[in-house]
Amino acid sequence: MLKARPSARHGCTLKLHREEVSGEVSITQLQPQSPEKLPIDRDGTALAISNSTLGVAAHSPHRTDRGGARNRADRESRELSAAHVGNLIDAARHADAIGLPLNRMITIHWEAAGLLLEDMAKATGRFTGLMAKALQRHGSQTAWLWVHEGGEREGGHCHMLAHVPADLVPVVRKLQKGWLGRITDSPYRKDVICSKPIGGRLGIEASNPDLYAANLNTVLEYVLKGASQEATSHYGLTRLKAGGCVIGKRCGTSQNIGAKARSIARP
Repeated sequence: MLKARPSARHGCTLKLHREEVSGEVSITQLQPQSPEKLPIDRDGTALAISNSTLGVAAHSPHRTDRGGARNRADRESRELSAAHVGNLIDAARHADAIGLPLNRMITIHWEAAGLLLEDMAKATGRFTGLMAKALQRHGSQTAWLWVHEGGEREGGHCHMLAHVPADLVPVVRKLQKGWLGRITDSPYRKDVICSKPIGGRLGIEASNPDLYAANLNTVLEYVLKGASQEATSHYGLTRLKAGGCVIGKRCGTSQNIGAKARSIARP
């Protein structure tokens, strides 16, 4: 995985790390297309296979933490800080350590769905809450991390890495468009959401851990591509692209893989 912190539009094509026998793939960039109105960038989720914590526990969707000066809803940012990047990398590692590997990449184009840029953080929070509740009803916990990006071409969007058990993927896929309709209060627009298994195959985190780890690393670096120069240098990131203007929270994690949870779990 990417170097850990030193201490303790809608393409759905994956470029997977190929194995000589299985021929699996990691995410590669597609040529963008230009639909009318607000276009959806076709390199997002497909390309890769979609900090402060969100303050919503994966097993308790309604719980929230208080914000602060750095988390105020109108704060504008244009890049991920070194602290953001370190937190997200550590969160991904902790998800695997607690048995909730981030095995799915989800990209949601919130502006294309009709939301304002400043409403993205609330919308993403509602989506993760609905996902957590749905999985909880089926006896499963989840974990997630997300990064928001902006841009004139693709508009404001969210890249999310989440844990969804292979047998519950059909449940989430069946419900997710309805969730988006409730969140945006408008009919679902085609291609607003793209969801793909990391590694290109359900259950690969169990059947081929090494291949899964290689693909997770590729996807995580894609999600972190809007990092600052300081973060890029410190963590050895090689994929870089301007992350655009974001209003409010730029990134987050579920509480069970956030800084506090990691601190409690640390020996």
